[in-house]
Amino acid sequence: MPEEILMESLCRHIGQTVTIFTTSGGLSGSGFTGTLAAVCGGRVKLITAIGAPPACPLGSSCTGPFNNTFGGFAGGFVQGFNGCGNNWLGSITEIPLCAIASFTHNAIHSF
Repeated sequence: MPEEILMESLCRHIGQTVTIFTTSGGLSGSGFTGTLAAVCGGRVKLITAIGAPPACPLGSSCTGPFNNTFGGFAGGFVQGFNGCGNNWLGSITEIPLCAIASFTHNAIHSF
């Protein structure tokens, strides 16, 4: 498939969940699933893992009397889910258009 046609088709699905299969072998040949974020510069960007929300919007909830893993006001929630003790940054996968073998998307979508 010529790259122009592939780019046009991919652009119609920005913001949607797709699976992109590549011409490489191994695990990458099994496809990458994520939210299609951008198609530009001969590359596709997929958000393959969403990062954690801001942990401390009004100050540091990572310190103080309410910060422990299983107790306190929000200690379990803060430690377990938003990354104070972890590094949950998310991930983006960039795939060159020339390496795409095919992509799968939902049949019903908005235009």
